[in-house]
Amino acid sequence: MPTITSLEVIDLRFPTSLHADGSDAMNKDADYSAAYAVVHTDAPDAAGAPLVGHGLTFTIGRGNDIVCMAARELGQRIVGHDVDALLDDMGRTYRSFGDDSQMRWLGPEKGVVHLALSAVMNALWDMAGRRVGKPVWRLLAEMTPEQLVDIADLRYLADVLPRERALEILQGAELGKPERIAKLEASGYPAYTTAAGWLGYSDEKMLRLIAEQERLGFTAVKLKVGASLDDDIRRCRLAREAIGPDRPLMIDANQMWDVPTAIEWVNALQEFDLRWIEEPTSPDDILGHREIRDAVAPIGVATGEHCHNRVMFKQFMAAGAMDFCQLDAGRLASLNEILAVLLLAAQFEVPVCPHAGGVGLCEMVQHASMLDYVAVSGSYAGRITEYVDNLHEHFVHPVRVAGGRYQVTGERGYNTEMHAESIAEFRFPDGRYWSGVR
Repeated sequence: MPTITSLEVIDLRFPTSLHADGSDAMNKDADYSAAYAVVHTDAPDAAGAPLVGHGLTFTIGRGNDIVCMAARELGQRIVGHDVDALLDDMGRTYRSFGDDSQMRWLGPEKGVVHLALSAVMNALWDMAGRRVGKPVWRLLAEMTPEQLVDIADLRYLADVLPRERALEILQGAELGKPERIAKLEASGYPAYTTAAGWLGYSDEKMLRLIAEQERLGFTAVKLKVGASLDDDIRRCRLAREAIGPDRPLMIDANQMWDVPTAIEWVNALQEFDLRWIEEPTSPDDILGHREIRDAVAPIGVATGEHCHNRVMFKQFMAAGAMDFCQLDAGRLASLNEILAVLLLAAQFEVPVCPHAGGVGLCEMVQHASMLDYVAVSGSYAGRITEYVDNLHEHFVHPVRVAGGRYQVTGERGYNTEMHAESIAEFRFPDGRYWSGVR
């Protein structure tokens, strides 16, 4: 019987704060970090190499060690277990982690424990793809609607998305699936860039990067806002002049405002024809988002990167408080919960535009977007996925973009394996960078 032999969790931190990469009004000194889980087995993968799984969740520095501790605690539940039994029924495997009521009590389904579960389950999904030699999005897209429903975490959603309705959505998407796969492989998935928009960048750097990203094919740009209205007016004007009148321009306040301030601030920027305001207030304030949405239309409201779980997405969508669903592949507890959110979004006709501003998030969310297009929504309408151009060099199979679009990944697994050299350099606190041994 092939078994899980061990699980290691590594605290990785990258000094992105040195150059203001990742800076916004709320988070001025982010060091992009990952609680990085590696699951080892005594089984071979599809190519005959040792079968392993690499997964991660994203943080921005201090506290990453706490997430790592929780991931180690959760991961011990699967050591010694049958590999095939775990991977053949990923719905049951996912649900089994909820059987530990003491760990669940620390959440439930939110915060450190949920982030830790994401890292461990993401590693298992990577392993599932490697075992059969397929990228994870393709592994899932080729499943039957019945298999996908069994994987999706639909607990607490039956009032708006009963299992029968979820199955109906997936069955409806079966029509045209081969053609959508072919289209995806030929042209890729639409993306927008945040690379130029970090709040700590000078106007000159912002404009230089907008021009560079345009040469890469990106026609949509997002800017961070929220520290100074005068600065935001100037930066939005410069960006709009740079990209022209017809290309999408979005802004992101990263939870900086209360509701009245958000309404006043965003309405002061109406002249720049913005597609959305992202996270205008507390990510937990569903009614506040609804009030903002009503007051700033036609600018849409985008949120979701800090939604704890699928239940919060249910409430946002049912309340009409969200125009764009920005799920996060490190905060939700893996593809089991992501699939549930994709189904909710299809039910409420909310476009899914995943958040990807963090190490490894682009690598993972491409799979969620491709799965949504091929097997759930069947549409590109209103959908565009974030792309951030940093830290991809640390991944064995980084994302590929061309013409402003994510290109289909053919690599087996979840694109989450990091280079051994990167781990040795940026492991915290004893890696070469952090220990000063260069």
